[in-house]
Amino acid sequence: MRTRRTRFVAVASCAALLLSGAAAMPAVAGPQPAEPVAPGPSAARALTPLADLFAERLLIADKVAAAKYGTDRPVDDPAREQRILDDAAARAVGLGLDPATVVAVFGDQIEANKLVQRGLYTRWDAHPERRPTRRPDLDKEIRPALDRITTQLLNTLVATEGVRSSPSCGPRLYGAAVWTAYGHGLDVLHLKGMERALPSACARGLPA
Repeated sequence: MRTRRTRFVAVASCAALLLSGAAAMPAVAGPQPAEPVAPGPSAARALTPLADLFAERLLIADKVAAAKYGTDRPVDDPAREQRILDDAAARAVGLGLDPATVVAVFGDQIEANKLVQRGLYTRWDAHPERRPTRRPDLDKEIRPALDRITTQLLNTLVATEGVRSSPSCGPRLYGAAVWTAYGHGLDVLHLKGMERALPSACARGLPA
């Protein structure tokens, strides 16, 4: 896991730098050699909606952390987490999805979210000037957003079931995640969270 995580973060970071650099470069006349530096959007397009939802849910971790930081509400909330997993499993049956797979995917999202929360706590402890100035409402603002993403994520798992079962799912998912990370401007902490969100999405697992 450490090797895979390091590789993903490195690829995503390099892709962001290369893409931003390419956007700033002037056009050069004459034929240019192909330079396949990072996974292209065409290969990853089928799984981009899934990666986008992973990123969107991951970014909500910032609001969850801001809501809990400095309070007695812990990052880990086993009862709430189990309710999310039970609900996802029950809804999976009605959608024709394998409940165990869906539970694994949502478990990864929960762990990714908590990884980011803990990283933000560490950052804010070390740099008080970066602490949030507003405390979002968990029940009225954050959880409705998470519930909306849950519905979208379940529907997207249905829509991508074919490609997620294919041998090419791993490379495609990594490619989609890299492009999504670049599009959302994820920093290193959130890139690590994105990597943590990926393992169970492909039926055959991800490459080691």
